[in-house]
Amino acid sequence: MSSKDKEELITIPEIPDFEALLKKQGYSLAGTHSAVKTCLWLGRSMKGEGECYKSRFYGITSHCCLQMTPTLRCNQRCLFCWRPTEAEVSFPKDWDSPVEIVGSSIKAQRKLISGFGGSAPRERWEEANQPKHVAISLSGEPTLYPHLPELVEEYEKQGFTTFIVSNGTVPDMMERIEPSQLYMSLDAPDRETYEKVCNPKSPELWDNINRSLEILGKKNNRKAIRITLVKGMNMIDPAGYARLIEIADPDFVEVKAYMHLGFSRSRLPREAMPSHEEVVSFAKELAEHLGYAIADEVEVSRIALLSKDGKVTYLD
Repeated sequence: MSSKDKEELITIPEIPDFEALLKKQGYSLAGTHSAVKTCLWLGRSMKGEGECYKSRFYGITSHCCLQMTPTLRCNQRCLFCWRPTEAEVSFPKDWDSPVEIVGSSIKAQRKLISGFGGSAPRERWEEANQPKHVAISLSGEPTLYPHLPELVEEYEKQGFTTFIVSNGTVPDMMERIEPSQLYMSLDAPDRETYEKVCNPKSPELWDNINRSLEILGKKNNRKAIRITLVKGMNMIDPAGYARLIEIADPDFVEVKAYMHLGFSRSRLPREAMPSHEEVVSFAKELAEHLGYAIADEVEVSRIALLSKDGKVTYLD
């Protein structure tokens, strides 16, 4: 990073109270260690003003999607993360049960959307109060929660489709979970790039990621690999990414631009955010190495979706 780039970084003040910061950023704490947060697209969907790319790719109704995490702790400090990775989060003394987390997360979601009651069509607001999709990925690494398989089961008992987004650093848990769709982030084609971009808390995590790729390759549920591209850092060696992705044999590969938001602005310059055209160009190279094809793309989100047959397949 040049000295000019460093000068352009936004200085973000120290974080004296992590929970207060989360609430200020729109999170709602659920139970003792979980959290819920609505996204921009939920509000737009409720007002009939658009859907997020997950709706186009997988058939998720944005205003019926509950975005949560069962733990705020993460074992990586990725440069591109919009979350305050500089703040250390400890494990709780006692873990909440899956039943407690599901109930408190639905309650938190309803509280967060209560303000839309007067501005959104009544029908959509009522639909949003009965969420049917859960994205278990928000702030923290969900596979650090020891009862994650049971959490998935509890959500599915209540009629949810379940999406887990993991960094793949806890392979034993990756082996145990069977959500509707299992995402794994892969943000480097090699160990050196991984350590530079993801700043892991243990040197063993790259080996764990490779083990998780092998585990994914043996799973029969829907699988997706997600790459967040940071210009000038990990936007390299598509053949290297392809060699790793082939091990996991995913149904889909998402190639998405880093977005210059939140706390990442203190670590990376705006120029690290690739354009949509650059993302699609990289995705096409990756697709050629994999033998996949581009199934769809969403310019506003700077993302391209690859699939084996070049088609989009919605969840049942």
